[in-house]
Amino acid sequence: MTALIEPFRAMQISLRAHELAAQGRRIIHMEFGQPSTSAPAAAIAAAHRVLDSDALGYWESRPLKERIARHYAETQGVTIRPEQVILTSGASPALVLALSSALAPGARVAMARPGYVAYRNTVRTLHMEAVELPCGADEGYQISAAALAALEPAPDAVIIASPANPTGTIIPPAELAAIAQVCHKRGIRIISDEIYHGLSYTGPTQTMLAHTQDALVVNSFSKYFSMPGWRLGWLVAPLDLVDAAYARMSNLFLTPHVLSQHAGLLAFDEKDELEGHIATYAQNRELMLAALPAMGLARIAPPDGAFYIWADIAHLTDDSIAFCTRLLEDTGVCTAPGVDFDPLEGHRFMRFSFAVSTALVEEAIALMVPWFAAQARR
Repeated sequence: MTALIEPFRAMQISLRAHELAAQGRRIIHMEFGQPSTSAPAAAIAAAHRVLDSDALGYWESRPLKERIARHYAETQGVTIRPEQVILTSGASPALVLALSSALAPGARVAMARPGYVAYRNTVRTLHMEAVELPCGADEGYQISAAALAALEPAPDAVIIASPANPTGTIIPPAELAAIAQVCHKRGIRIISDEIYHGLSYTGPTQTMLAHTQDALVVNSFSKYFSMPGWRLGWLVAPLDLVDAAYARMSNLFLTPHVLSQHAGLLAFDEKDELEGHIATYAQNRELMLAALPAMGLARIAPPDGAFYIWADIAHLTDDSIAFCTRLLEDTGVCTAPGVDFDPLEGHRFMRFSFAVSTALVEEAIALMVPWFAAQARR
């Protein structure tokens, strides 16, 4: 029997947004975590050079693996071997590799609710069981060591994300250490999604590898490096799972995009340009936080990192899909319904992405403030 996979409803709303744009409507896309900033200039230049000189056959970049390993040493003080780095076509295949390398069908995988929609659906696709733990304001919108210690029976694995999607919340280092300790004691394999590392407004983000070498770590060039369409990511596999992960990568996906590997190697050294992107997101975050009271949105998750605001709209609706669709139709501002990220409570939440340009954030706010006021009056 095939697995029952729910649709990604933000995609459906986005399709409607593109239909409206084709009709001549002006649309502001705040539904996806897609940077509006470009890939670093040096990375783009490298891609042009490679196109003129390389046949682009199947290839894995040893220099890129070595550079990623050096990145962990330089930014986290963590030592990994280059062969532990499995290059992938984005973070999504890396998640598939992590789950399928470490776990068998039927495994129970704990994860936060709300959480990224693909965690739940990828786990189910692989015929595993998604064990969603409710994580609201009282839990800081994150899985805790205490929750994992109390969960009976112990799951086979846990997916953590810090910063998280859709909330942007960050797990403090002490809590990461506590999670690692509980998982070691109970035999729970850790899969750490660190795709938003580098996107933090309240302090540095720490890798789970600082606390355990047994974790599988997923990362990507899509967010911090502003390269979502280049489809390049990686999995750091523990030594006991390197062969299993590589076998799956080579059989299921062959190799990552060759052009992207050349570009990604150059992207690591463009720190000034990349940090300029963070300054843009930080400004957008401040604009959104200042506008939320005028929109009547008082209950939000603290957006410590990433580029999202997770907002409670229970006073306005119990149907986030219809609400976000109406917002799009009336104003041209496209957002994500909360039900994607929380199938139980998400009907009364929505997610804004402030990864667009500052000018578009300002324009969206000008459109949304009166619209939300009108909804409150209704």
